[in-house]
Amino acid sequence: MINEETKAKVLGRLRRIEGQVQGLQRMVDNEAYCVDILMQIAAAQGALEQVEKLLLGRHIESCVADAVRSGSKSERQQKIDELLDVFARFRGK
Repeated sequence: MINEETKAKVLGRLRRIEGQVQGLQRMVDNEAYCVDILMQIAAAQGALEQVEKLLLGRHIESCVADAVRSGSKSERQQKIDELLDVFARFRGK
């Protein structure tokens, strides 16, 4: 579960990213220089990666740690498999 502090941080970052994406739309609409648009896309992607990192850390601290401490063997294995899938997706970027 996402605690209130993490939720507030994630929502704040997503709102800023939303603003970045709206800015990108304006740049395209105004026919801004391609390299400038690409640089802003990279900034938005970096911001999304920070949200991913925050959520992944919270998931490990709460869901995974709880499963390791108190879960059944199958629950622990499920969380480990889930983490491996997430890491594989991040690596594929």
